[in-house]
This record gives sequence, C-alpha cells and structure tokens, in this order.
Amino acid sequence: MPLHLIKLCVGCDSVADLEDWIKLKLKEKKRRGQKLEHVHTTRMLPKRAEELVDGGSLYWVIKGQITCREKILDIRTTTGKDGIRRCQVVLDGKVRLVEPRPRAAFQGWRYLEDKEAPRDLSRAAPGASKMPEAMRRELRELGLL
Repeated sequence: MPLHLIKLCVGCDSVADLEDWIKLKLKEKKRRGQKLEHVHTTRMLPKRAEELVDGGSLYWVIKGQITCREKILDIRTTTGKDGIRRCQVVLDGKVRLVEPRPRAAFQGWRYLEDKEAPRDLSRAAPGASKMPEAMRRELRELGLL
C-alpha cells in the first residue's frame, strides 16, 4: 500500500497557480539545458522514502484545502551551496485534482496513509474537474461536493 506526503503549497492561491509555477520551472530548466523534471526541495529527508516512491503522491494544500496531487517518482538527497543537506522530491509534474478536504496549516510535510488520502476528483465527482476552481471551493464549503 503506498504512502503519501501532504504539504502546504506556499505562494499559490489556486491549482492554476501551481500548474503555472511547474510550467515556469520546467521552462527555466529547458533554457539552462537541465533535466526536465519537477523537483520540490525540502529540508528534511523522509525516513519512509521507499514507501513514498512505491506509488505515493504529494498532496498539495492550497488555501486551507487539500486540492490536488502529483505522483512521487523519486526521493534524493542533495547538498546546497551553503553546505546544508536537503531532500529533493521528484514529481511527475502532472497535477491531478482530488476531492477537496479542509486541512489546517502546519510546517514542513506530513505522511498521509493511503486509506486517509482523498480520492481523485474524477472518481469522487465525475465532471467536477471541469468546473471553475472557485465554484468547486464554494460547493465544498456548502457541503455539496
């Protein structure tokens, strides 16, 4: 059974912001001749990395709700120019909407067991992914989604 991570998507106000940010990062990497992969760098290395790369995803919290996920492809360690060791979570870059779920703010990341992970929106509410994000958020707040 896969294990997942959950993390706040700091600086993004919407899923569209996250998707734009990923596109921008990949465009910069292409311009620099770097490998085209979406990498999220964080300070702490997960102790359960093997479980994460065995089918896990990174679930993003945007504006107080778990809203989407990306599949985790790899977990790497790297040392920055400042000499500090960090963790690179390599993601597939494909944002998948999930059943919105409220989530209070926290620092860093947390593990998310598969049985606790929100379902993909395409399975939970077929057609809802075609709605504007603000409408999905409002329907969720009203308990209708």
